[in-house]
Amino acid sequence: MNEITKFYERAKKSAKNNMKRGQINAYLNDLLIMNHYKRLIEAS
Repeated sequence: MNEITKFYERAKKSAKNNMKRGQINAYLNDLLIMNHYKRLIEAS
């Protein structure tokens, strides 16, 4: 579970950076990845 949390935090940081740079498509992809990992965290 700790590893999944690291992946989630990494995607969160990447999403934040992409939003600052104005890269909307990359930001949305990161949000999808975050949603995937969040579901895995909640399921376990």
